[in-house]
Parts: sequence; structure tokens; C-alpha cells
Amino acid sequence: MSFTYEDVGATRDGHCPEGFRPLHVRARIGEGEEVFRRASEALLTWELHRAMGVGVLAGADRAAPGVDVTLTLAGVIKAPCRVVWAVEEHRRAGWAYGTLPGHPESGEEAFVVDRTGDGTVWLTITAFSRPAKWYTKAGGPAARGFQQAYARRCGSVLRKLCAEIPQG
Repeated sequence: MSFTYEDVGATRDGHCPEGFRPLHVRARIGEGEEVFRRASEALLTWELHRAMGVGVLAGADRAAPGVDVTLTLAGVIKAPCRVVWAVEEHRRAGWAYGTLPGHPESGEEAFVVDRTGDGTVWLTITAFSRPAKWYTKAGGPAARGFQQAYARRCGSVLRKLCAEIPQG
């Protein structure tokens, strides 16, 4: 299956192609190396998405380039994607997926956890999209609002997953 857009991998450098809506949401998760490790693992193993109540059918246990994943929302909406890039570094971990035919949107979404110099752990979600199905086109601003709310909730859920880790 081919991607439903041309600029595959553009989220790696934060580029938003013409004709797409950008999204950028950043959430503080906590502090310290252990929080970073926990957040990175939850992100890379799909645990974050599952904890949000999203169905995840992935071709691998970890996000890696070329891995196909279908997300299911409310047991009804299926969103087929493919991981286009992934990173696992000392202070940065994450991945991005691009949409495949059948996804309600066309575009790309990146989820990255990073640990800054002062030890603060952040989740940053960067995306670009445009409607691909009749219901996302008809949803207009409500569909965009859903994307914003979903991204903010990712931060909240990841923060809860890391809450038991000692800070610092």
C-alpha cells in the first residue's frame, strides 16, 4: 500500500507541506532519566496508544520504519498507517507514522519524547493532515478540535503512566 500524501518523513524536521494543517502540541511529562526511559518505552511499544483506549494492531512490538499499524477508535474507525521514521537516542526517542488508504485523514504524525539539559522530559506531537474521508471533511473544525484534544490527552496519559517513577 502506498502513502496517501507525498512528503513522507516531513515531520522529522517539522515541515508542513502546502495544503495541509499543521499541529504542534508539547506536554511536560516529568523529570529525570527514569521518567525519560519509562516514557520512551511506553511510546515505542504502543503502550501509550493502548492506554488511551485506542486499538492497536501492529506488525511489530516496537515502532520501527516500515512497520504497519492500524489504529481503531471507538471500535469503529480504522486508521491504517506505516511508521516512516523512528529514533532512539540518549535524550530523544520517538517515531512518526504516515497515513495509508482507508485512514480518515491524509498526512503524518510524529510522537517524540525528549529530555532537556535541565532533566525535564517532554512529549512533542507534530503533525500535518487534511481530511481524506467524507466525515472528516464534513467535520471541519470539529475534526481539527478532535486532533488537538487527542494530542493533549497523549501528554496527560503519558504523564500518568510515568507518575510512579521517582522524579529527578
